[in-house]
Amino acid sequence: MPVLRMLALLAALESPPSGLWDAAVEVEGRRVDFRMELEFSGEKARGAILDGERRNWSTSGSFRNGRLELVWDYFDSRLEAEWKEGALQGAYQRRTRAGLVRRTFTAKPFQPEVSGGEENIPQVAGAWRIQTGAARGVRVMNGYFAQSGAVVTGTIQRLDGDFGTLSGRVNGRRLRLSHFDGVRATLVEAEIQPDGTLKGVIDGKTEFTAARAEEAARLGLPEPPDPSRYTSVKNPLEPLEFEAVDLDGRPVRSSDARFRGKALIVTLMGSWCPNCHDEAELLADLYRRYRGQGLEIVALGFEYTGESERDRSQLRAFARRHGIEYTMLYAGTTNEGEVQRVLPQLVNFASYPTTLFLDRNHRVRSVHTGFAGPANQAEHARLREEFERLVREILAAH
Repeated sequence: MPVLRMLALLAALESPPSGLWDAAVEVEGRRVDFRMELEFSGEKARGAILDGERRNWSTSGSFRNGRLELVWDYFDSRLEAEWKEGALQGAYQRRTRAGLVRRTFTAKPFQPEVSGGEENIPQVAGAWRIQTGAARGVRVMNGYFAQSGAVVTGTIQRLDGDFGTLSGRVNGRRLRLSHFDGVRATLVEAEIQPDGTLKGVIDGKTEFTAARAEEAARLGLPEPPDPSRYTSVKNPLEPLEFEAVDLDGRPVRSSDARFRGKALIVTLMGSWCPNCHDEAELLADLYRRYRGQGLEIVALGFEYTGESERDRSQLRAFARRHGIEYTMLYAGTTNEGEVQRVLPQLVNFASYPTTLFLDRNHRVRSVHTGFAGPANQAEHARLREEFERLVREILAAH
């Protein structure tokens, strides 16, 4: 069916069609494309933001009088859009560290791209070493891309975690990749250089150069930091101590009876952190399988607002999403110095999540910075094995 005829039929519909949609949000003048799945049934509606094969489903939604409303409670976010002339137009908003942020949103029903006529397309598939000109933080990352024709998918692995599934295409010698998962809105633009390297910018401000992994050393690109060695504690022979409140506001301490003689995983996280959501799925599984052998897990949540009840409500939504049975605590805000206040023994804290593995005497045996989610399949599989090995070690240690 010709595209113009399809658009005319869509415009005549009283309600949007269920199925896949091509969507975009605008961030500081940049268009960040992504894909959604929408389902409509009378006045009921729900939507999923696609992150590769994963779907971040809304927790409530409606479609009334030509207006779509969707809520993701675990992201403290809302989409409001009007169905008009075959498209949805509106705004996506969520509470961030800077306050409430609204982004212009548009979407149209998915239309498969017509391929053909593309010859001699530059290839970017494979592993890459990426060095940025970031003013602060870790400047070296790894990239992993797959390619079919001009279509490219993949991710970038930073110390704190992966970028989620980036997708886009090669057009001439330009590469454009984007990702939106309900929290992060990322745009990677690069020019493929004559020598095969990449030169580009992330989110319109962070310049980078990249070379294939096998060429990185020859070109002088350094190794990224080791996430298992980046953060440590001042004295690993001393028991780790912490204090926070549970989701009902009651104080909880590491010395409480429930933790005595138990091996502990302590994760520093936030409901706003996509990599923390990825890690929670693994931690929930480990807890179900090893709690009977003496494993306890404690999530120390650091949230945006400093409004205790609101922040604890966000942590409850996080726990509901992942079916969490382990201990969730509200530790403070994401303000500078809060982590050091709660865990003064920690050295070189860099990111959420940061995960500590404690033996039955609560001595820290290992610290892991960040988390590689399913978008980085190989590293995610390796990390699952590493976490399970560490769990067995802290359970066996005396």
